[in-house]
Amino acid sequence: MNQVKVGNFTIGGAAPLALLAGPCVLESLERSLLIGRTVKEICGRLGINYVFKASFDKANRSSFHSFRGPGLTKGIAWLKTIKEELGVPIVTDIHESYQAAPAAEVADILQIPAFLCRQTDLLHAAAQTGRVVNVKKGQFLAPDDMRNVVDKLHESGCDQLMLTERGASFGYHNLVVDMRSLPIMRSFGYPVVFDGTHSVQLPGGNGTSSSGNREYVEYLVRAAVGVGIDALFLEVHDNPEEALSDGANMVYLDKLEDLLKEALAIHEIVQQHHPV
Repeated sequence: MNQVKVGNFTIGGAAPLALLAGPCVLESLERSLLIGRTVKEICGRLGINYVFKASFDKANRSSFHSFRGPGLTKGIAWLKTIKEELGVPIVTDIHESYQAAPAAEVADILQIPAFLCRQTDLLHAAAQTGRVVNVKKGQFLAPDDMRNVVDKLHESGCDQLMLTERGASFGYHNLVVDMRSLPIMRSFGYPVVFDGTHSVQLPGGNGTSSSGNREYVEYLVRAAVGVGIDALFLEVHDNPEEALSDGANMVYLDKLEDLLKEALAIHEIVQQHHPV
């Protein structure tokens, strides 16, 4: 398997399990630092390689009036401060081609949202930055369709990429995770990430916003790690009830360590019996 270099560590193959985690969106610099600092401390205790995640703009919200974040300029400045103060790599979403270059000045990983995973110009722009590109599998795609995404990135000069499973549309606001998608996408030769929080999302479940079933995150995480993955993606918050985006599916910050301990125990068994 091809490994990707992120900061001072690698993801994929026999590398330790990595975690991409943080709030859904940058609500404030202070809160983002609090969440990131806490997750870093947890990962330090557990020996997990940590990448801070947060979006500077949520451009695909259900309602025109939904909170979107601080925007590109202020958001990138906040992410730069977080990176410097915490000393961790950064992953953030981009929604438009013009955002790729400025985001890449700070972000170690550029993330392509699931709804945009087939957007050729966006993939090309992300690839051209030289950063690692993490593409979330569209809710509307079969896992083998992601081979075309890999090919687009290759043809754009990118061989540092990851693929993320986040559930498939099942209708009436529900998503379902087909665990077969993880080994299928992993067979393309690149690290695979499991998004445990968006996989329990109920898109549009609250009418003008998404809802979610947070109580099922732990079950899906255990299953995905048991199947075999290289990294976990989790949105976390100190108080999800007052989160400004996706609170219903985010993990409580004080529940994160126990969840990761379970994931690590399963990952170790998988690595022993099915080394990559």
